[in-house]
Amino acid sequence: MMLFDTHTHLDAPQFDEDREEVIARAVEDGVGKMINIGFNRETIPSTMELAEKYDFIYAAVGWHPVDAITMKEGDMEWIASLCKHDKVVAIGEIGLDYYWDTSPKDIQQQVLRQQIGLARELKMPIVIHNRDAHEDIVRILREEKASEVGGVMHSFSGSWETAKICLDMGFHLSFGGPITFKNAKQPKEVLAQVPMDRLLIETDAPYLTPHPFRGKRNESAHVRLVAEAAAQIKGVEIEEIAQITTKNALYLFGIS
Repeated sequence: MMLFDTHTHLDAPQFDEDREEVIARAVEDGVGKMINIGFNRETIPSTMELAEKYDFIYAAVGWHPVDAITMKEGDMEWIASLCKHDKVVAIGEIGLDYYWDTSPKDIQQQVLRQQIGLARELKMPIVIHNRDAHEDIVRILREEKASEVGGVMHSFSGSWETAKICLDMGFHLSFGGPITFKNAKQPKEVLAQVPMDRLLIETDAPYLTPHPFRGKRNESAHVRLVAEAAAQIKGVEIEEIAQITTKNALYLFGIS
């Protein structure tokens, strides 16, 4: 049984003391592939280093909405050049974040539009970060014809109405730790209705740690707990969730 953690931040400082052990634990627990996310000037180089060091770790590179204000001339070209690397499988995480008030909304939207344009030019899937911005995300994805490349709505937290719109645009929906929380009614209800061929799982480690480790540092090995919760919600065995979500990820990110 192979699991695929489609969204992790193994280069985060939280792993500086024991990164190799964390990666080894994930592999021992059946995590055969991982996508590490480089999302700003600091994390893009460290993401590329991990992807080059480990054959089972892939990279997504992009500019996070929280950091949109820091984007300079030449950064888009830098991302475009990295996308030629055979281990870079997506542009992301990109999107809108109206929770953390660090980048003005208009700048976030502009940077998102530019990156969707780049993805269409390079024919690469995108990894969408959406926090408290459902309406604007959907509108911009439509206006910028993101359906031409598709991608993943990372750590999906929207309603079934929003989910349907994203599915209609050809996106996959990814779920993480919150589906293991007792009080997380909406993600569970949405997951129950998502077609199996559009479902992905992730950890977003070191964040969004699943139950029973909530409050502690998350790590990629915990994607198994997400798979178990997804299997329970879908009424299938964990092996089926592992097989289907891995197959979906390999297809979406063009990994052979």
